[in-house]
Amino acid sequence: MKYLTEYRDREAAERVLRQIEQTVTRPWTIMEVCGGQTHSLVKNGLLELLPEEITMVHGPGCPVCVTPLSLIDKAVSLAEEQGVILCTFGDMMRVPGSDKSLHEAKAGGADVRFLYSPLEAVHVAQNNPDKQVVFFAVGFETTAPANALSVIHAAKLGLNNYSILASHVLVPPAIEAIMADEASSIQGFLAAGHVCTVMGYHEYFPIAERHQIPLVVTGFEPLDLLHGILLTVQQLEGGKHEVENAYARMVTEEGNQKAQEVIFEVFEVHDRLWRGIGNIPQSGYEVKAKYAAYDAKRKFTMPAEEATENTVCISGDIMKGIKKPHQCPAFGKECTPLHPIGAPMVSSEGACAAYYHYSSEGV
Repeated sequence: MKYLTEYRDREAAERVLRQIEQTVTRPWTIMEVCGGQTHSLVKNGLLELLPEEITMVHGPGCPVCVTPLSLIDKAVSLAEEQGVILCTFGDMMRVPGSDKSLHEAKAGGADVRFLYSPLEAVHVAQNNPDKQVVFFAVGFETTAPANALSVIHAAKLGLNNYSILASHVLVPPAIEAIMADEASSIQGFLAAGHVCTVMGYHEYFPIAERHQIPLVVTGFEPLDLLHGILLTVQQLEGGKHEVENAYARMVTEEGNQKAQEVIFEVFEVHDRLWRGIGNIPQSGYEVKAKYAAYDAKRKFTMPAEEATENTVCISGDIMKGIKKPHQCPAFGKECTPLHPIGAPMVSSEGACAAYYHYSSEGV
């Protein structure tokens, strides 16, 4: 259990909490970017243990949550109207589109399958040569290498019945967009350790300097998060705005070079629409022209119109750190994990789901 129990040690956590209490002298607002970090903070009760001067707000670090309605509608259209085998990760199944979710499409007879790896989807294509197979490739930089590898693998096998519907989003442009929002009150960030494991953290230096904010890379266990918060508070109290790595057991400044090579073999950076937030320039990956045969957006005709968000859902404000989940009028009422209005209530990394399952606020 090494590297698990030692990062959940109660006495060690209490020591770090005391250090935070001894350091903080004024209110600070810190955003954890990743939805996995949000779940850990809420599930482990850390929000209640932190000094009242520290406000943690929850960022857009849930790729499922920021996948636009129109793209979910395209995936449903592929499965229902074009008869493809539509494969995706499990947490995409119940995210509502403008009319229905992939789970509902499956219930209606469409061939929708949830898998654990995009390489499984390549095997599905091999085993079903008479059917087109599309993998709904959702994720931050973390899942991009595996999704890119599936394209490379399919190309090597000469498969003409495999493609991906790419919905990759990037963290640094999202931080820039949050800081550019006039309603933002963020003073420091906890950067997502798994993203930085792949991409490193060299991209964060100009962001920290430009916005005069500390950025601390950290992991997901209670002690990881508390250590990251401590380092952030120490910087804020000291008037510093630096990039620090509190997840050195996994993250290096340059990241995983091999994984990056695979990403940029298949993908290139483009503008991206984020659900609830809007268009963020240069914030997503799209399949390069050289792999057009494996790009579902080029391969199939799909609905082009943009879908309209449910006006009750305030997921955009939640993911920009402007509001908390329990401040949504639909939270725990019209919007529940069984009947979600917004993606953050159904995703395994969604802030609303974390509050619904683990927090007493609003329920």
